[in-house]
Amino acid sequence: MIDINLVRTNPELVRENMRKKFQEHKLPLVDEVLEMDKLNREAIQRGDYLRNQRNVLSKQIGGLMAKGQKEEAEGIKAQVKAMQEELADLETRENEYTAQIKKKMMMIPQIIDDSVPLGKDDSQNVEVQRYGEPVTPAYEIPYHVDIMERLKGLDLDSARKTSGNGFYYLRGDVARLHSAILSYARDFMIDRGFEYYIPPFMIRADVVTGVMSFTEMENMMYKIEGEDLYLIGTSEHSMIGKFIDTILDESELPQTLTSYSPCFRKEVGAHGIEERGVYRIHQFEKQEMVVVCKPEESMHWYNQLWQNAVDFFRTLDIPVRTLECCSGDLADLKVKSCDVEAWSPRQQKYFEVGSCSNLGDAQARRLGIRVKDADNKKYLPHTLNNTVVAPPRMLIAFLENNLQEDGTVLIPKALQPYMGNKTQIG
Repeated sequence: MIDINLVRTNPELVRENMRKKFQEHKLPLVDEVLEMDKLNREAIQRGDYLRNQRNVLSKQIGGLMAKGQKEEAEGIKAQVKAMQEELADLETRENEYTAQIKKKMMMIPQIIDDSVPLGKDDSQNVEVQRYGEPVTPAYEIPYHVDIMERLKGLDLDSARKTSGNGFYYLRGDVARLHSAILSYARDFMIDRGFEYYIPPFMIRADVVTGVMSFTEMENMMYKIEGEDLYLIGTSEHSMIGKFIDTILDESELPQTLTSYSPCFRKEVGAHGIEERGVYRIHQFEKQEMVVVCKPEESMHWYNQLWQNAVDFFRTLDIPVRTLECCSGDLADLKVKSCDVEAWSPRQQKYFEVGSCSNLGDAQARRLGIRVKDADNKKYLPHTLNNTVVAPPRMLIAFLENNLQEDGTVLIPKALQPYMGNKTQIG
């Protein structure tokens, strides 16, 4: 959510940003907000005037009664009563205006960074750089479900019976590999100076609407029936939410956090073979990184976060690339974003394994997160997040890139201590 002062002072900038994001259908929101804001400020101004007049007249009533001028006092009482009735109506209108303005403002996209490439959708995202040489071996790389089943590490049939499509059982060495990757990711981020957290896996509605857009909320979140609680789709939701209505001292910045959680999402894809199996599922686990920082430092941390993910994957011998998200592919709260994609030797293409986002002050504004500087002035911090690793999707990249011709899977040196010092499985 952007600052309403920006809409007041530079509405054309807000409109131009909508055009850059190919959201022309939202252009009327600017005039609607301006009109509603005008009516709201008029109501506030009228209310302030009436309160002042009411106080003046109330003092006169006491003086008139003391002088025995009861009739004059009763006349002024009637004026005060009429003012109180108008004030009550004005306060109702102010609340209605404020609610409508907030609703419309939350639909207006964040102003994107000037460096974001223009494009309508993810087909126009731009490759930035590749890390590691993509290799396609001479032997066939099976579909990831087949690899896991040959290792006796996956049971989809039982999961369908207990939970339905989009769920899975991991077992044996594959389950151990899954846990090992998460443990290694935890320690990798701790070694880079991030504080480790295990957050709540459910959050309230006011936190949900503070960290994501209505569209994302509807498409992703599972609601707990009869409770003001939602299952988180990523631990970023809980980690940013922990600062709700908080005033941080500037000396506490930056907050550099890494968090583990299970993640629950309603969406499930069916757009090709790469989105079956355990690629897009209702339940998975993830190690996340989150930063709360000064506005002038947010681009530094943005670059540091995606680099952390690249470095992590390279220690596991997995080639990756970074892909800059174009304007039309950016969620409304994001200022800038890039995907980290891993190489799939089976498909001979890259696929997404994580996403790094700079959200500017959008989440801080929605959640009431502020920072107090040395002069006791308050400002909104910037928030950022990035995926360290999200198995079992990451397992696809790991298995395909470390699978040998005889069906065994090599364990890279960095991961061996977490796998009982095994050098391979299979």
